[in-house]
Amino acid sequence: MKTTLPASVPDELDLLPEPESEFNLAEYLGMVRRHWKLVAAAALACMAAGAIHYSITPKAYSATATIQIERRSLAPALSTQAPWLESYFDAEYYPTEYKLLESRGLAERVVKRLDLLSDPAFNPGAAGRNASRAATAEDDQAVLGNLAERVRSGLAVEPVRNTQLVEITYRAASPTFATRAANAFADAFIDMGIEYRFTSAGKTSTFLSSQIETLKKEIEDKEAKLQAFSRRTDIVTMEPSSNVTIQRLNALNASYIEAKNARIDKESTYKSLLTAPPETIADSLQPGPVGNLRSEELRLEREYDAQLKVYKPEWPAMAALKSEIEKSKQHLAATIKEAVDTARKSAYTSYDTALRQEHSIEAEINKLKSQAMDQNSQAAEFQNLGGDIKTSRELLDKLQREQSENEVQARLQDTRDTNVHVVDRAMVPGGPFYPSLRKDVSYGMLFGLLLGVGTALLIEFLDRTVKTAEEVERRIALPTLAVIQDIDDAGKAYGYYGRYGYGYGYGAEPQPVARVRPRGRGDKQTALPAGAGSSGGAADQGSAGTPGGPGGPGGPGGPGGWSGRRRGGGNGPTQIELVPHELPRTQISEAYRSLRTALLLSSARELKVVAVTSAAAGEGKTATATNLAIVLAQLGRPVLIVDADLRKPRLHQVFKISNQTGLVSHLTSTVESDEIVHATTIPNLWITPSGPIAPNPSELLSSDRMFDWLRAARLRFEYIIIDTPPALAVTDATIVGVIADGVVLTLRSGKVTREEARLCRDRLRQADVRILGAVLNRYRSTHSGLGRRYRAYESYVAAETPAAPKAGSAA
Repeated sequence: MKTTLPASVPDELDLLPEPESEFNLAEYLGMVRRHWKLVAAAALACMAAGAIHYSITPKAYSATATIQIERRSLAPALSTQAPWLESYFDAEYYPTEYKLLESRGLAERVVKRLDLLSDPAFNPGAAGRNASRAATAEDDQAVLGNLAERVRSGLAVEPVRNTQLVEITYRAASPTFATRAANAFADAFIDMGIEYRFTSAGKTSTFLSSQIETLKKEIEDKEAKLQAFSRRTDIVTMEPSSNVTIQRLNALNASYIEAKNARIDKESTYKSLLTAPPETIADSLQPGPVGNLRSEELRLEREYDAQLKVYKPEWPAMAALKSEIEKSKQHLAATIKEAVDTARKSAYTSYDTALRQEHSIEAEINKLKSQAMDQNSQAAEFQNLGGDIKTSRELLDKLQREQSENEVQARLQDTRDTNVHVVDRAMVPGGPFYPSLRKDVSYGMLFGLLLGVGTALLIEFLDRTVKTAEEVERRIALPTLAVIQDIDDAGKAYGYYGRYGYGYGYGAEPQPVARVRPRGRGDKQTALPAGAGSSGGAADQGSAGTPGGPGGPGGPGGPGGWSGRRRGGGNGPTQIELVPHELPRTQISEAYRSLRTALLLSSARELKVVAVTSAAAGEGKTATATNLAIVLAQLGRPVLIVDADLRKPRLHQVFKISNQTGLVSHLTSTVESDEIVHATTIPNLWITPSGPIAPNPSELLSSDRMFDWLRAARLRFEYIIIDTPPALAVTDATIVGVIADGVVLTLRSGKVTREEARLCRDRLRQADVRILGAVLNRYRSTHSGLGRRYRAYESYVAAETPAAPKAGSAA
């Protein structure tokens, strides 16, 4: 009875379109799982490298001091527009303060505060330089600048977001020095702020004191002259209302007092601008542009510091950023210089104008004095001396009031009143902040995992072999009829006993077949279908015919003369070609039965002659053909297996029969067709060996005699399985595939490449050979995640031990 498919089932399964590749997470996880040892080794190696890095890296300690910077004015009362006056809404105020914290000037103060110039641990060359020669001021300044740069390299200023707090962090190899440096930066910043704020106040106080002393001396001189003049002329007072010249002179004296006061104010402002720091002058005059430039410079330096953690200073991008920072500094300096020059020039112009006005009024007064003296020289002189004394006294009173206010501001310096306060002083750290063993090992493990996974995926992508059934269908566009596990892998997974092995690969030297003792006359032979062979009788095992003759016990053609059973006994190696017969309940046997079912259901047309081939040698085509014939014979129908590999035949070794006569003998008209068909020890299975090696195998397989013989065999056997050579090596498989009903392509998992499989497929299709599908042979569970699924079916498959040979069989 033949098995057919319904009419709705497609007839040609080998014309499946090649599906588009898609992302499959399970596939990538399977790739990583196959190389888990590599991934684990890379992770362990990188973790060890992280531990080594931790052990050899010098320890660094970090100490942090927290300060609060308030916005409030501490300006002296003299200046109407103090350069240090900050508005609460000035956006550049805090960036300027942060920049001052990171400045070299503050670092120099820290060096002096910690006395690092004489510290041999921080400045090893100090003792040698002092001993060699006396250091000059320039040498000291150069050393101080170098030490300040070294001290500044460990500083980090980090403002606390949305607060007035600033964290001053210092990193050093010594925990004590890190603590001292962090606290020293906080204290030095406070001192620098106090000093900057009251420097101008001190200079103003000195100027006011000199002016007051000068005025006092002038007043004393004028009063002495007035008294002397009064005694000499007997003039006590003079009523100016009756004298027009005197009235004009009084008015000019009032204007002269205002002009002189204005000149003093302008002169004070001009001298303040000459002595005040340029940065504070620019901040007071142009707060917006200067602040924006400082903010931009601060942003660039922060970006440079952040990039410096990733790239080296020589990196082109870093060099460009450094150049941009230098240009920003030069632009800021030029802007400050321009603003300061403009302010000083404007102040000098105002002062010069006021001075000219004062001189002009003074000249006019002198002129009026001469006129008044002409009228009443004595009265005018008296009035003039009195006016000068009054003017000088008013100016003296104003200067003394300003001096008093300035002294009050100067006394604030002694109380150290400032807008910067230390919130938390730095404490000695209990341990290093860098390196961290946990971070080094964690990063090492992460990097190792990424490296291992990347290497595993690279290996997989560079591996062009076919390993899974999904790859056969997706890459080769052929249906997978069965997946045959590697017998060694199956032995581990399913508890096989004894040793298993594959047969010889294509191209290997055939091993000699051992002759064994003939069986007794009581042995039976499986009956051959009518006309199929010379044997008579029917039984399930044994041989028949004339002893010693062809087909008889002990003869070269009979199964009794060549052992057809398992080699070696219970502990000997079981051939993969005989597993379905000797171990019928194993998973591999079930896989071959799945192949049988897939073939019988693969086409609605009659399927009697099936050729088995492969792309290259050593893929297991002979094992596939043998076991397919065995599982077909287990259906109770006569099956013939033909060894059409006329170049490297091996079926006669598998079934332990003689290869003196076979298919070549019949095709060369040496023997009749009945003489090349031999019974095997397996029920319902007959074999036709290849026979002697032929010099022209392709011509013999394509001959009419081969076609006629195969047509006659179709009438005698239900199924015919033909073992052929590799399709890429020779054309024999293509020739046989044309006269067969279909071809089964055997692909060895992990060996045959996609290109070889596609080339074999295309070569068969070009010859109009019907490809029934592919058998993935020697599949290992490590090739994908299917091993776990196979183990789930173990309860349905018995761990079978090969039966021991009967008494009298070959050892």
